[in-house]
Amino acid sequence: MSRIALITGATSGIGKATAEAFANNGIDLILCGRRQEILNELEAYFSSKVKVTTLTFDVRNKANVLVAIGTLTEEWKNIDILVNNAGNAHGLSPIQDGELDDWDAMIDGNVKGLLYVSKAVMPIMVERKTGHIINLSSVAGKQTYANGAVYCASKSAVEAISEGMRYDLTQHGIKITNIAPGAVETDFSMVRFKGDAERAKKVYEGFEPIQPEDVADAILYAINTPARVTIADIVLYAKAQAAPTVIFRK
Repeated sequence: MSRIALITGATSGIGKATAEAFANNGIDLILCGRRQEILNELEAYFSSKVKVTTLTFDVRNKANVLVAIGTLTEEWKNIDILVNNAGNAHGLSPIQDGELDDWDAMIDGNVKGLLYVSKAVMPIMVERKTGHIINLSSVAGKQTYANGAVYCASKSAVEAISEGMRYDLTQHGIKITNIAPGAVETDFSMVRFKGDAERAKKVYEGFEPIQPEDVADAILYAINTPARVTIADIVLYAKAQAAPTVIFRK
């Protein structure tokens, strides 16, 4: 039987690339995001390969998350793989100059949103005694850097949640994988810099960044290991990157 995967933040970047990788490997898709028109396009595209359904919600809205996932039919509710990909970065400034709204957006999306979605899915996996949860953290969750205190803190929280999930859920036959990418070329910097395209472009200049499909490959590897194996933690850096803020540019 085909496995079923629920992917948050599926409309772009790593989420979309993961959906592509899963579809190419016969995994049915529950695609989640905020933009219904893009979800509709992805459903039409992937439906030629696998079964697809979509859920529209913002992970930061607890009620919407629980209601949306609660509407899944019997055909779809037995989720085998959860990819907690949705998240965001807002602003890059010293903590004393940070904006409270930016802090709320990062904590609500990267931490609380991940918990809301997981809360809706984990009981299903516990009842079935099987499942695999993939949490997307960041190298920023492993090493704090200047001007990124709250973003780094939110991703450190993802790392801690992944470890805690492993303690609590392994006994129920559920695998937990934490994936920490470095510099990935997505719309990440456009969001962080609030649409400043010139500033966002400079983030990726002078070296070859990781691509979303590279992260998707790592996720695919993790979910395809033998039942006896859990890939607990994967860190991905661009070849030119030695640390979160150390990149050797040409």
